[in-house]
Amino acid sequence: MAELGSKGVTAGKIASNVQKKLTRAQEKVLQKLGKADETKDEQFEQCVQNFNKQLSEGTRLQKDLRTYLASVKAMHEASKKLTECLQEVYEPDWPGRDDTNKIAENNDLLWTDFHQKLVDQALLTMDTYLGQFPDIKSRIAKRGRKLVDYDSARHHFEALQTAKKKDETKIAKAEEELVKAQKVFEEMNVDLQEELPSLWNSRVGFYVNTFQSIAGLEENFHKEMSKLNQNLHDVLLGLDKQYSGNAFPVKAQPSDSTPAKANKSPSPPPDGSPITSPETKTANHELEPSTLEAPGAGIPKSPSQPAEAARAGAEAAGSEAAAGAEASKTEADSGSSSLPAVVVETFPATVNGTVEGGASSERADMPPGFLFKVQAMHDYTATDTDELQLKAGDVVLVIPFENPEEQDEGWLMGVKESDWIQHKELDQCRGVFPENFTERVQ
Repeated sequence: MAELGSKGVTAGKIASNVQKKLTRAQEKVLQKLGKADETKDEQFEQCVQNFNKQLSEGTRLQKDLRTYLASVKAMHEASKKLTECLQEVYEPDWPGRDDTNKIAENNDLLWTDFHQKLVDQALLTMDTYLGQFPDIKSRIAKRGRKLVDYDSARHHFEALQTAKKKDETKIAKAEEELVKAQKVFEEMNVDLQEELPSLWNSRVGFYVNTFQSIAGLEENFHKEMSKLNQNLHDVLLGLDKQYSGNAFPVKAQPSDSTPAKANKSPSPPPDGSPITSPETKTANHELEPSTLEAPGAGIPKSPSQPAEAARAGAEAAGSEAAAGAEASKTEADSGSSSLPAVVVETFPATVNGTVEGGASSERADMPPGFLFKVQAMHDYTATDTDELQLKAGDVVLVIPFENPEEQDEGWLMGVKESDWIQHKELDQCRGVFPENFTERVQ
């Protein structure tokens, strides 16, 4: 019996919602065609324009503030990597090693503190400020619907009064419905008339506090960062002074006793770079004849000197060629062995089939016309029979309106996922809800 009673209540609720939507749609059509007058309040419309402008500006500020915070975080990571690189190249025996480590640690802490204070003093305040807009926006939309109901009741009452054959019973009932519709509309209208101007005036103080907080945090951050940079500059200056007198030769200069530059065996460079064979150098760069002569070599003083120099050059060239060939072989072996093996990971064809099958079955479980999923970010208390009651965290399956003209701006049609899974009854479970109380998850 309880189930039968519940079904009866549900059926009555559905019929009432359908009748309301039909009546509102008819009234809007008549107003658009000019066959019915529309109640207007220019002062309230100006308040709504200010509200929409304030919401648009606040949403943009929130978006730009999040972008700014993301950039601060990215700059923190870049600065951290740079200081880590300095710590790696700063050798343990160099003076100021402990100071650089301390500066790097303080640098990281300073960035972290700056980001966290921006979140606490700017972003969270911004979120709180914008948190009051969804409720007011939904009430503005509801006021619009109640205004249509009031106009419809008023026109119906006037039509019965001007009819040739008057039915006093219908007139009395229509008058009662008119009074009820007028009362509901005026209650919402009075509240919004008080709240909207107050909200509009609050924007000035909010903008001042927000940008003052950001400016103050930036000023303090850059002041402390400047001190750290000055300390690092002093440490590096001390390192430079200690090592500025030392010579770091790039290559050895030939001595006077060397017969020729080309005949001198190359020594390994101090930085451990790979040895290039003489054959490779000769192939890439043609040597001038003058480069084969030693800077200090003059005209031979005795006939035996050219012969001895020639023999020495031949022996040196032979040993250099052998060393170059060995080095080339070593480079080739190490180059071939250092190449990573290419691993191609393959997946069985059944994987794609399983995924595709799962996706199609999931789509089949959705209500007809399913568009996407949203999740409630705030609680929403239904104030009309055609609205959904939402709790933060509820997932709603969004579906299209049966009649697109009935959709009010900022409102969506849907069914709670839990109700759909349990009942699979679209007509009984669906309803409208404010879009800005939710965020899209699929």
